[in-house]
Amino acid sequence: MPLARTDNATTLFAEGAVSTLRLIVYLACAIGLMVLDHRGNYLESLRRTGGVLIEPVYRLAALPANLARATRTAVATQDQLASENRALREQLLFAQARLNRLDALVAQNARLKGLLDAQKNLGLTVQFARLINVDLDPFRHRIVLDVGASQGIDVGQPVIDAQGVMGQIVEVLPNSSIAMLITDATHAIPVVIERTGLRTIAYGSGAIDELQLPTIPISADVKVGDRLLTSGLGGRFPAGFPVGEVRQVGQDKSGMFIAAVAQPAAALDRSSEVLLLRDQPQPYGPPAPQDEVGPPSDLAGPAPAAAPGTPTP
Repeated sequence: MPLARTDNATTLFAEGAVSTLRLIVYLACAIGLMVLDHRGNYLESLRRTGGVLIEPVYRLAALPANLARATRTAVATQDQLASENRALREQLLFAQARLNRLDALVAQNARLKGLLDAQKNLGLTVQFARLINVDLDPFRHRIVLDVGASQGIDVGQPVIDAQGVMGQIVEVLPNSSIAMLITDATHAIPVVIERTGLRTIAYGSGAIDELQLPTIPISADVKVGDRLLTSGLGGRFPAGFPVGEVRQVGQDKSGMFIAAVAQPAAALDRSSEVLLLRDQPQPYGPPAPQDEVGPPSDLAGPAPAAAPGTPTP
């Protein structure tokens, strides 16, 4: 036999007329509330308040997933930014290298154009050479060129760049040569002041940007800005090549001469391409006799008859 219930509680869907009636009442109340809410929105404020109260619960429940997603995004973004930063630095480095190379090529093109123009304007036989080493010791100003005896280089050949005289060859090797610069402390070059025609000697000072003119007569007219040209004396440097420009004028310690300081015209510390002058043949002795100008011998007519008594040759 079934066990009897010990409490008086009844369930909502229990069998019997009372339970069915209670369910119908509940359904009617629910339908009435829905109709009233739909018509007059009486429960809107209640729903809004409930939503405000329940929203933190939603956010708290979604917090672990949001934190995990944010962490993954931050890590991925940091790695992406670091990779992009490396790529941009490499591109910037390559661009700077190309720009520097372009600047060097433009400068080299300008130097070569200057040398070509100088070669055309000189009307002399010259030979192109490049610097392969530089020695600017205070007591030894030398440059090493990439041409030597195999290319026909001789000791004493003048070396110039597009701006002026640089020096002369002092040693020749099979495929290279050594030139002494005009600023070497042991070098001297005969010069002439372009404005006045005064001839003097420019000595190397041991400084790459300075020439000394210590023996100018006290009565000479020398001014700052005067140009110095090769005088052609000594037979080593042809006349008319720029040597330097006077930057300072004053008396020497003895007071008997004017001592001037000049800046070299050539870019001694910057030129990387130079020209070597060939020795030009110098005429010796009297000039060759010129051919007589007159009509051809067959058009000159018969020779006049000899006078009586004149012996014939």
